[in-house]
Amino acid sequence: MSDDLEIDLDAIQRRMEGAMNALKMEFASLRTGRASAQILDPIQVDAYGQMTPINQLGTVNVPEPRMVVINVWDKGMISKVEKAIRESGIGINPIADGPLIRLPIPELNEQRRKELAKVAAGYAENTKVAIRNVRRDGMDQIKKAKTAGMGEDDQKMWSDEVQDLTDKHIALVDKALEVKQQEIMQV
Repeated sequence: MSDDLEIDLDAIQRRMEGAMNALKMEFASLRTGRASAQILDPIQVDAYGQMTPINQLGTVNVPEPRMVVINVWDKGMISKVEKAIRESGIGINPIADGPLIRLPIPELNEQRRKELAKVAAGYAENTKVAIRNVRRDGMDQIKKAKTAGMGEDDQKMWSDEVQDLTDKHIALVDKALEVKQQEIMQV
């Protein structure tokens, strides 16, 4: 088999793993009733003329299970950080205390837990779509290789490899969703 007929399975696997890593980041940003520094990851603050993540403007700590504390380094940024958190839609009201911003994490009610479980399912579905898109790209590579002279046996082997990768990653998404939904619904 010539090199131009090889399918880059490593690249396909890397792209699928990238989709999984993005899902893990999205899941980490979902509030589950327990304090986590990752809930602030998607929030950007207009600082010094550009959008900046909160963790680049101060130290984020979780001193107790229901409290996130941000120690903002520049006192002039405290009000901007507070405003960004309020407007982010994460449902937490920041409390300024000198250079510290305290974020008390409220208890989740049953309705909010169900909403978060649906959001998690949406994130998982988007990840499955991304994985299937990578699969489609891999299958397109195989079709191009077939027109370039790849044999049917090789084509079948590569198709099976790409499908196996896809199946494994879809199963990982389903497992991660199940774990996250259990975490969300836990009182």
